[in-house]
Amino acid sequence: MTKRSAPTRLVYNDPTWLDTLAAWLLALMWILPLAYAVWTAFHPPAYSTRFELLAPLTLNNFARAWEAAPFAQYFLNTILLVAMILASQLVLSTLAAYAFARYHFRGKNVLFALVLVQLMIMPDILLVANYKTMAALGLVDTLLAIGLPYFASAFAIFLLRQTFMGIPKELDEAARVEGASAMQILWRIYIPLARPVYTAFALVSVSFHWNNFLWPLIITNSVAARPLTVGLQVFSSTDQGVDWSVITAATLMTSAPLLVGFLLFQRQFVQSFMRAGIK
Repeated sequence: MTKRSAPTRLVYNDPTWLDTLAAWLLALMWILPLAYAVWTAFHPPAYSTRFELLAPLTLNNFARAWEAAPFAQYFLNTILLVAMILASQLVLSTLAAYAFARYHFRGKNVLFALVLVQLMIMPDILLVANYKTMAALGLVDTLLAIGLPYFASAFAIFLLRQTFMGIPKELDEAARVEGASAMQILWRIYIPLARPVYTAFALVSVSFHWNNFLWPLIITNSVAARPLTVGLQVFSSTDQGVDWSVITAATLMTSAPLLVGFLLFQRQFVQSFMRAGIK
């Protein structure tokens, strides 16, 4: 009789001092720009290029940044834009994912493959085509023009379809016996069970569209439709010199809502992604 060889066991070595040093260097490289922005924003312009522990603190940079651009309008535009896109994505993606997961119709696999193809297409490739479409519809320089190309999310459809397919069909059958319609089953069974996926996707969608810059820059021409990221370009003018204290203060004002939101909901953020795995 031949002896069976023992199964190979993977051995994980403890991190060496080089691994620890590399991790600390990467962390330092990541935090340095944010640390510089915080230091410069809360100190007078004279201290933007030199570090003194006893340098005076000031909020004047934030006041100057707020007066230099209509930030109230930019904040309102960004909040409305992000809310509009997220609401549309959740509704359309939920209906599409439910159809792909539970209904059988001709060409279903082909249509779902086309959805997956969209995940491989960079949004920047469609800038010219999207602009022509918005111009034909007469929507240039509107919030609707910024959000319309993002209303249907292939990523959300994929995530929700995988989640819905993991829900036992016995729940559908039990609900139908009780006289529930398809929409009632979706609303009372599928959506509550997929809540972690909705939370994870909402966090990703909000952060992406809050920071989106190129498409809003192309499609908007006035303050009435510009979001925060496009409004920041006011501070890129070099006619009167570059004041890094004002620039960093404006940058912190635009990114503060996302930073505060992540700090408040970081536990839900991590748990949502851990529970929203592909099945």
